[in-house]
Amino acid sequence: MSESTFPCRQIGDLSVTAISDGYLTASLEFLSNIEVDEAERIQAGAGVKEAAAIHINCYLVRGRGRTVLIDSGAGGFKQWGGLLKGNLVRAGVDPSEIDAVLLTHAHPDHIGGLIDASGKAVFSNAEVVVNHHEVLFWQDDENLARASERARGNFLIARNVFQEYRDHIRTFESGDVLPGVGTMSIPGHTSGHTGFRIDDGRESLLIWGDVVHFPHIQVANPNVSIAFDLDQSVAAETRARILDVASSEKFLVAGMHLGEHGFARIGRDKETYSISYESAELREAV
Repeated sequence: MSESTFPCRQIGDLSVTAISDGYLTASLEFLSNIEVDEAERIQAGAGVKEAAAIHINCYLVRGRGRTVLIDSGAGGFKQWGGLLKGNLVRAGVDPSEIDAVLLTHAHPDHIGGLIDASGKAVFSNAEVVVNHHEVLFWQDDENLARASERARGNFLIARNVFQEYRDHIRTFESGDVLPGVGTMSIPGHTSGHTGFRIDDGRESLLIWGDVVHFPHIQVANPNVSIAFDLDQSVAAETRARILDVASSEKFLVAGMHLGEHGFARIGRDKETYSISYESAELREAV
C-alpha cells in the first residue's frame, strides 16, 4: 500500500478509514491449541514476512457532522505502535477535531494513544465511549490484586486513561452508541469486549476489535486463542460464532489486528473459514 493513501469504505453516509498505529510483536508461543511450527507455516503460507508481528489498526468514522475514532492504538506504550497521531494528521484530521473515541476494550494497544508521554489527553475535545463492564473490571482492586505481574501494567494504563478522561467518559451496555453505529457484545477477550456495527441497508460493516490477533491462523483455526484472552474458551466460541455469521451474511469486517488493508471478507468452505482482504477505496493523504 502506498504511504500516501489510507483504506476507506463508504457505508451509507458514513466514511470509515483504516488508520495504522504501527505494529507490536507477540510470540507465537502465546497461542493455544496450535504448535509454534504449524503457526509459523500458516504465516509463511499467507505471505506474512514477520510471523510474530501484529498490526494495530484504528478506524476513523466521518459523517453526520461527527469525527469519531474507534480505538486509539498503543501510542508508543512498550514501544508498540505510536503512528496514529501522525497518520491522522496525514489523513487531514487534527486530534482536536475528534469528538468521540469509541473503545472496543481497554487493553494498552487500544487505549494507549489516548494519552501522551506525560499522561495528558491527546484528544482534548473527545468523549470516551466504553462498555460499562470494561470500566468496572479495570477499576476493581480485587482484579488488580489477582493479576499477573505482566497484566498489572495493563490495569495501571487503563486507570490512568479513565482518570484523565474522567469528566468525558460515557458508558453503555448495549444498543446504539451514536446515530448509525450499533454495538455487538463479543465476550471472552475482556470483560466488556465490544464490536461496532454500521449498516446502511445494503452493506454492513462489523469492526470486531480483537476477535483475532493473527488473522490467517485464527480464522482458519477458530479454536486457537491467545494468552491475552480473559477466557480463552469463551473467546474461541465467540470467534467461531462470529466467523459463521460473517461468512453467511457476507458482511464486511474490520479488525484492530487485521493487516494494513484494514477491511476483509470471511469465506467458508464446508467447516473451514478463510480471510481475504477487501479492495477498498484509497483515500489520499493530505
